[in-house]
Amino acid sequence: MAGNKTALVISAHAADFVWRAGGAIAKHQTLGYDVTVVCLSYGERGESAKLWKESGMTLEKVKAARRIEAENAAVALGVHDIQFMDLGDYPLILERDDKYKLVDIIREVQPSFMMSHSQYDQYNTDHMYTTSIALEARMIAQAWGHNPGEKVLGAPQLYLFEPHQTEQMGWKPDTFLDITDVWDKKRAAIECMEGQEHLWDYYTNVAENRGNHFRRNSGGQSGGRPARYAEGFQSVFPRTVDEL
Repeated sequence: MAGNKTALVISAHAADFVWRAGGAIAKHQTLGYDVTVVCLSYGERGESAKLWKESGMTLEKVKAARRIEAENAAVALGVHDIQFMDLGDYPLILERDDKYKLVDIIREVQPSFMMSHSQYDQYNTDHMYTTSIALEARMIAQAWGHNPGEKVLGAPQLYLFEPHQTEQMGWKPDTFLDITDVWDKKRAAIECMEGQEHLWDYYTNVAENRGNHFRRNSGGQSGGRPARYAEGFQSVFPRTVDEL
């Protein structure tokens, strides 16, 4: 990966990265980033109701369908690498070796920034569990005493992408990203997720609403950028900057 900046998205289920960070992925791919996506599970039990309604469906068939959807979405967004850890869902559980595998991925990618879910989600505990794991793995990846001799991780920002019901989760965005120029890629990726068609228009509406927030916060009617679509994120760690 030498030469390109990198980013890492840690997704609880195979579709989460599409709804919540697809624009950021596509945007940074156009900026020369190699974006890696790690799906901890396929979301085969809890997020595949449409597939389970088909006759003769099995767990392995659902997982296979979800993988194909996610791989197609990754292509649409320009993902550099997508990895599936296949750890199951509802509940999602990582053992020590699973955590170490995620640490290995983080050290290999050396991301400039990371993304994962909100820190609280009472509707889907897999989501907030994933972020707790992301924080733990980030910490371990920074430790010089973990597998000495490997290149340790620096201090990448962890951005929390938008949950499904923001007002219930205590998620408060402090960063808005204009994704207007890559919206067609995100919408194409959204439409790859055929098992959750009921969310297509919902997340289009979210992007439009965040586009409004981008316009207002970039200057509003006094010179704000005319962003039509945007994504919102909440940063976990303080940011160090030379100018605002």
